[in-house]
Amino acid sequence: MTATTQELGMPKGEGDLTIEAHGMEPIPATSRYGSVTRLFTVWFTPNLVPAAFAIGTLAAADFLQVGFMTGLAAIIVGNVVGALIVALLSQMGPRTGMAQMPAARMPFGKSIVLPGALNWLSCIGWDGINSIFGATAVTVLIPAVPFWLALVAIVLAQGALGVIGYEGIHQFEKYGAIVLGALFAILTVVIVGKAGTGIARVDGFAGLDQFGAFILFSSITASFVLAWALYASDYSRYLPADASASRIFWYTLFGLVLSAGWIELLGLLVADQATGGAVDTINSILGGGVFGALAMIAIVLGTIAVNAMNDYTGSLSLQAAGLRIPRVYSAIAVAVLGFAFTLYLNSGDFFTKFENYLLFISYWIAPWSAVVLADWWMRRRQADVSRLSDFGALPSGVMGLVALIVGFILSLPFQTSSFGGEVATATGLPINGMAATLHYADFAYVVGFGVAFGIYWLGARRSLSSAA
Repeated sequence: MTATTQELGMPKGEGDLTIEAHGMEPIPATSRYGSVTRLFTVWFTPNLVPAAFAIGTLAAADFLQVGFMTGLAAIIVGNVVGALIVALLSQMGPRTGMAQMPAARMPFGKSIVLPGALNWLSCIGWDGINSIFGATAVTVLIPAVPFWLALVAIVLAQGALGVIGYEGIHQFEKYGAIVLGALFAILTVVIVGKAGTGIARVDGFAGLDQFGAFILFSSITASFVLAWALYASDYSRYLPADASASRIFWYTLFGLVLSAGWIELLGLLVADQATGGAVDTINSILGGGVFGALAMIAIVLGTIAVNAMNDYTGSLSLQAAGLRIPRVYSAIAVAVLGFAFTLYLNSGDFFTKFENYLLFISYWIAPWSAVVLADWWMRRRQADVSRLSDFGALPSGVMGLVALIVGFILSLPFQTSSFGGEVATATGLPINGMAATLHYADFAYVVGFGVAFGIYWLGARRSLSSAA
C-alpha cells in the first residue's frame, strides 16, 4: 500500500529513526503505533538532572529550613500533585493525535498565539539553563575542554534528537532510563553514605510557620513536574486511539514521580552540605574521582535528554502559534537559540535572575492547564480536530484567554518568588502579600488553576453544549 502525502515523513514503528517532517497536524489512524509502557521511560529519564537535585537542597535554605521528614513528605505530595495534571493531559494524545500546544487550539483558538509563543520562548530559556549544567559537567570531567566546545557537543546531540523527532526522543529516553538509572543507583549508595546528619535534620520553624514551609516546598516540587504539562501529549500522540487511558495515566504519573522524587530526595539528604551550584555540589560531595566522573556523565546524558524534549516541543509550539515553518527547521532554531542564550547566561550574573524569571512566569501553566482540561472534559474527551490545523479557520478563543489571564493575575497575591517581589516593587501589585500572611505558603498554583477552570467552565459551557 502506498503511503499518502499526509503520512510521509513520519516514523512507522518503534525504532524507526526516520526524520519526522510531519508537524502539528493530527497523526492519521493508519500511522499510529507503539506501546503505552514507553510513556514511563519518556517521563522518567529527563527528570534525572541537576535541577531536581538543586530543588532538594533548597530544604536547608533560610526561608524554608525544612527537616528531613517534612521535606520527604513535601517531595511526595508536590510530585504527585504536579504529575497528576501531566498524566491527565497525556491522555489527550491518542484521542486527538495531536501534540499538547496544537491541541490547545480547541479552547484558545487564535488566542493560542500567546501561550504558544510564550512556551516556545520558555523552551529556549530552559535550554539555556539546562545546558549550563551539562557543559559545566563536561569541563569538570575533562578540564582541557573549554566551556564553549562542551556546549557545542551537547547542543549537537540534543539538536539531532529534536530534528529526528518523536521516535528518536522515545528511543533515547528508553535506553537513557537504563543507563541513568544504573548510574544514579550507584550514586545513591554513595550519597546516602555521605548524608551525615541529613536524615536527622529537623524543622527550623514550628506551628503555622512549619506548615507554611511545607506548603511552599510542596509547591516548588510540584512546579518542577507541572512544567511538563505543556509537553504532555507530544509524546503520546502516535499511540493508537484505543490505547488504555488508565495505563497512559499511571505510566506517566509514575515515570514523573519516581524520577523527580528520587533525585530531589538525594538533594534533600545532603541539603546542609550544598554550598554552591548543583554540579559543583554533587562533585564536591562525591569527592571527585570515579564517582564524581560517573555523576558528570549522568548530568551530561540528563541534559541531552531534557533539552531534546525542549527542542521538539518548542518546534510544535511555534507551529501552534500560527507560524508556517517546517517542524525540523523550528527544532533547529530552538537548539541554536538555546546555544546562543547559554553563552549569554554564562558570561555574567544574569543566570540567577533569568532562572527566577522563568520560575515566576511558570505560574501561568496552572491556569493554562485548567482551561485545556475544562474544555476537554466538557467535550466529553472527544473532538473533531481535523480543522485545528487551519489557523485562519479557528475561532477567537477569547474565553480561554480571559480565563488564563484572570487566573494568573488573581494568583499573584498567593505566590512566593524573588522575581515576584521585584514586580511588586515596580508595579505596586500585592504579590507575596497573602503568601507572607500565610507564613510563606504558596497557593498560587491552586488559586490560578481553580479560578481559570471556573471561569472557562461557566463561560464556555453553553457554547460547547450546543456544539456537542
